[in-house]
Amino acid sequence: MQEPWTDERIVAAAAQLLPSRDDVGRIHRDTSDFFKVTYGDVALLGNRAFLVGHNAKEGRFGIDDEVKHWVKRCIDLEDGSRKIVKLVFYEKFKASIASLSFDCFRSPRKEARILDLVAGHDQFMHGYWVKDDAGNIVRIIDYIYGSTLHAMIQDLSMDHETYYHETLPEILNNYIRCVEAIGFLHHHREKHGDIRRDHIIIDRETGHYRWIDFDFNYMHRENMFAYDMFGLGNIFMFILGKGDALLGDLKRNRPEVLDRLTEDDLNIVFHNRVANLKKVYPYVCEPLNRISLHFSMGAEIFYEHTGQLLADLNEAREALGQGERE
Repeated sequence: MQEPWTDERIVAAAAQLLPSRDDVGRIHRDTSDFFKVTYGDVALLGNRAFLVGHNAKEGRFGIDDEVKHWVKRCIDLEDGSRKIVKLVFYEKFKASIASLSFDCFRSPRKEARILDLVAGHDQFMHGYWVKDDAGNIVRIIDYIYGSTLHAMIQDLSMDHETYYHETLPEILNNYIRCVEAIGFLHHHREKHGDIRRDHIIIDRETGHYRWIDFDFNYMHRENMFAYDMFGLGNIFMFILGKGDALLGDLKRNRPEVLDRLTEDDLNIVFHNRVANLKKVYPYVCEPLNRISLHFSMGAEIFYEHTGQLLADLNEAREALGQGERE
């Protein structure tokens, strides 16, 4: 039987992991005020104790990292493993895509539910949830060692044409697995809610592309999966373009390409990005470009569910493979 975590045992265990100059802070059984849960403190959650390190940060594509004060980097005092501990934080905001408007909000209960659902699934982060003494739903996430999809692609030094022929096929295969994983959520009537390229971590140990951060939810109207689908489209265009094809970059470096673009060629969400990537990279095969055009300003038909997107992705994967063999 596991020895109970008395205050004395907590202080002794935490002191062994802190630098000698740092004292053990407060012991928290109620994490309602996450600003008070700081470095050197210990959170006692269920029958586990977690030494609190620094707050997690989230990069926002060229903007300085944003500190997430409710997300703590921790060490499990029982086994020494690294964890991400997500305390309860509620926020609301509105998002608009073309004529669609979404009321978005943060839901710890939803993320807890999805953690239960995806336990053991290779394409998702893993963890569990407990309630603290105040009833807050705290999520305890296994740390994933690896880089984000965003960082991996941004760090590639090759030119786009080399990337397209040599590297894209493997990335496309992994992206398809990511779409299948979102389809798994949708099949169970769940949404990811915050699909972005920095919310896919490439696991250094297994090579799996793994979705993280499920706590955003949104009020849906006609199609409960619409917001997720547009997120998948933005990631696809980023993958296909080896980054974002930005109007500003084209104006500086390839003005002849900019001259032949129309408003219909632009990304329906981010109007400074090109969706019709064949106009930028003529060697992109038609099936891949048609997928991208579904997320353009000129699109007349949008993907309603992952099955439609997967059908086109598999066709495009075959076309890309044929191009490689020619």
